[in-house]
Amino acid sequence: MKGRDLVVTELARWELRRAALGRPTALTIGVFDGVHRGHQIVLKHVVESAKRNGLASAAITFHPHPRQVLRPDLTTEYVTSLEDRLSLIMETGLDSVATVSFTSDFSLTDAGDFVRMLVEEFQLARLIIGEDFALGRQRGGDLETLKALGEDLGYEVEVIELLTSDSTDKVSSTEIRNALAEGDVVQVGDLLGRRYSLHGPVVVGFKRGRSIGFATANVAIGNDRAIPAPGVYATIAHLESGPRPSVTNIGVRPTFDDGGGLSIECHIIDFDEDIYGTDLRVEFVERLRGERKFDGVDALVKQIGKDRDAARDLLAGMSIGTNP
Repeated sequence: MKGRDLVVTELARWELRRAALGRPTALTIGVFDGVHRGHQIVLKHVVESAKRNGLASAAITFHPHPRQVLRPDLTTEYVTSLEDRLSLIMETGLDSVATVSFTSDFSLTDAGDFVRMLVEEFQLARLIIGEDFALGRQRGGDLETLKALGEDLGYEVEVIELLTSDSTDKVSSTEIRNALAEGDVVQVGDLLGRRYSLHGPVVVGFKRGRSIGFATANVAIGNDRAIPAPGVYATIAHLESGPRPSVTNIGVRPTFDDGGGLSIECHIIDFDEDIYGTDLRVEFVERLRGERKFDGVDALVKQIGKDRDAARDLLAGMSIGTNP
């Protein structure tokens, strides 16, 4: 085995071994960005299949997204952070999830070699995949190839339809990104099966909000995240003390024209405490309006007051402590 192949193989083997359960396992493989309703059905099916067959249940996810490595000319934006992706996958009831580093070298791994690693490290007994699934170099590990490997290596392949439980349409992460780009966070919530959210540390901004009577928490988000279109949103801010109604602006502050770039500023209603440095999760409920440039600060302040009241009224009629 060449040096490159050995290094790549041993890295993947180590990543798998860390999550292995020490007993025969049913598992599925994918990126699972967003862990949307379609993903959830697959993952829960793995859990159910494992229970029926007396197996452990697991999933393997790749990071970064293969497209980011194979098509660096295209921008890759994640619906969820890797941290949230792993947490959401585990919430489906799986026993374990492994993250395998997808690199340009790993992309050259033969499907058979990778599956053999799964058998050796995970004691693969049942592989659960969709009809259009393929893995390995040049997608050589298609359905028929994986079934043939299963006959040789002693695992079964189970194929399931990648549909939501109440729909004849597949849900895709691309569809979710498109809805986010339009600011349609209601549709995004429907596709995810929960409200869209993002989180990050609260950092020091321009401090203009406090000076005009509407203090905001500036949330720092990585530039690889898919975020809603610029505008104002009714949101729920999740603090250490619990969820609070809020209104969040995403945009470039056109009224001030300060050239500071895109920011995410969350005004937590009836709240005035120092939360700099804490991690703030913002949950998006509904878009109130698009981004606008106002004639001056007075006009802006008047509109912000209207936005706050609209968000307060909208959120008053729902239980903000529960993300459906």
